[in-house]
Amino acid sequence: MNVFSDNTLRISELFFSIQGESTCAGLPCAFVRLQGCNLRCRYCDAAYSREEEGGHEMSVAAVLDWLAQYPGQLVEITGGEPLLQPNVMPLMTELLRQGRAVLLETNGSVDISPVPQGVGVILDVKCPDSGMTDRMEWENLARLGQRWRVGARGDEIKFVIGSEDDFFWARQLVRDECPAGPPLLFSPARPRMEPARLAELILTYRLPVRLQLQLHTILWPDRDRGV
Repeated sequence: MNVFSDNTLRISELFFSIQGESTCAGLPCAFVRLQGCNLRCRYCDAAYSREEEGGHEMSVAAVLDWLAQYPGQLVEITGGEPLLQPNVMPLMTELLRQGRAVLLETNGSVDISPVPQGVGVILDVKCPDSGMTDRMEWENLARLGQRWRVGARGDEIKFVIGSEDDFFWARQLVRDECPAGPPLLFSPARPRMEPARLAELILTYRLPVRLQLQLHTILWPDRDRGV
């Protein structure tokens, strides 16, 4: 992997855990959390990965070497905002070449066009309670729809719901803007929104969405890193 030795990434943490979100929830997963984020969501659960000067530098080759100890396992690249670091592209491309299943969690504010087709993009749509709705790159919804039409079956759209106002806002967006195809995930921002209440709203309005709970917070409620 010498070709990757000069390409570096700013890493917040590397860890092996149970995937707690997405339609892959419950699977063992090797996580690559990149450092640095351009948003400041009110309910952020990984605030330690926000600042660009945090974390530590690693070559793409070193990250691939770390991942090699978990052969065949699902890989998720998250942040922070991974798409702020250009060298995430060769990392994802090499993982796909190795035959790995790769997820990319992105905050929705950066153009997803360069993401390789085989990567499962989890696009986080920022609801009003996040305070970051106006930072969304709304063209990403159309881009996700185009990816789906040409065969990207791993892509998903996630809404973190912090209030009933968020729910009704997201409901309208699902009806008017979200492309057909990618699964839609509604996740409660606890303690702002209780899961049972969000479930009731989904049932009452018969939305074609999946209720998503953060499985890792149920398994390890006292840990905020490495899960």
